[in-house]
Amino acid sequence: MEYRPEVLADLEARVRAALPQWGLSPRTAATLLNLSENATYRLDDPDAGRRLILRVHRIGYRTAAEIASELAWIEALRAAGAVATPAPIAGTDGGFVRTLPAAAGPARHAVAFEFAPGKEPDRGDDLVAWFRTLGAITARMHAHVRAWPLPAGFRRQRWDFETMFGARPVWGSWRAGMGLDRQGAAVLERALDLIGRRTARFGTGPARYGLVHADLRLANLLVDGDRLTVIDFDDCGFSWLAYDFAAAVSFMEDDPIVPALMAAWAAGYRTVAPLPAADEAELPVFLVMRRILLVGWLASHSEVPTAREMGAGYTAGAVAMAEDLLTRFA
Repeated sequence: MEYRPEVLADLEARVRAALPQWGLSPRTAATLLNLSENATYRLDDPDAGRRLILRVHRIGYRTAAEIASELAWIEALRAAGAVATPAPIAGTDGGFVRTLPAAAGPARHAVAFEFAPGKEPDRGDDLVAWFRTLGAITARMHAHVRAWPLPAGFRRQRWDFETMFGARPVWGSWRAGMGLDRQGAAVLERALDLIGRRTARFGTGPARYGLVHADLRLANLLVDGDRLTVIDFDDCGFSWLAYDFAAAVSFMEDDPIVPALMAAWAAGYRTVAPLPAADEAELPVFLVMRRILLVGWLASHSEVPTAREMGAGYTAGAVAMAEDLLTRFA
C-alpha cells in the first residue's frame, strides 16, 4: 500500500523541504489536491504571489527518462498549439524533473506545472457538448504525433494487450478485482479472449496506433468558460488511438450517457481528422478493455479514494459490460 498515513506525512515534509528548488518561500502553503497514481499538491506562495501545481510521483512507477519524455511531448504540443495544457515549471537550476530526498527510504521524482484555472466538467456543463470538443482536441493531438519526430531517447509506456493483461500487468491483475467471484472471473476471461482477438485483428499500424494521452478522463480536464484544458500526461504512451476515447469515460463506462458521449467524441474528432467507421465500431471493445484494466488498478491501489468509492460494485459492472460485449460481438 503506497499512501499509508505515515507516507503522506513524509510526503508533506519532503514537499516543504523542497520548496527552495522552485524558489518558493517557507511560508508557501502546500495543499494535497489528489491521491491517485501520484500525489498532487497546490503550492501557494504568499510572498511571491505564485501558485504552482506539484506532482509527486509514486515510487517505481516512472523513470526520470520517462518523465522527461512526457514533458518533451507536452512542450511540443504547446508549441504547436495542439492543446491547451499547463507548462512544466523548471527548478532554480533549470531542470524540470526534480528529486525529493528523504532521511530514509528512496527518493521521489517531482514535477511542477503552472496553475490552470477551471474545474472538472460534470453533467451540468453539458458533457455531450464537451465531448465533441474533446474529440477535436484528441484528433489534434493524434495529428501532432504523426508529424512529430520523437526526440532521441524518448521513453514511454506501451499500453497494449500484453502490458495490460499479460504475465506482468502494469497495473496488477484483474483477477484480484474487489468482490470478483469465480463466475465473474470466467466471464471476464472470455471477454478478454474476445478483446485479444479483435485488437490483434485491428492491428497496430500507424493509422490506428501511436503516442496517446491514455487518461483523458474527466478528472484530467478543466472547464473554464468556453475553454477545455487537458492536464496530467503521466500515463501517456503508445497504444491504439481509439483507446483515448475509452480512457475518457473511465469509472463511468456503463453510465447511460456514454453512447451519446461516444457519438459526440467521434463527431468532434471528424472535424479535425478522419475516423473510419470501422474504427468507430470498435470503440465498445476498447471501452470494456479499459473497464477490466481499471478493475486491476483499483485492486492494486486500494488505498486511494477512488478505489474506496468504487469498490466491488465497479467489478460487478465490469462483469455486466463483459457479458453484453460477448453477446454483441461474439
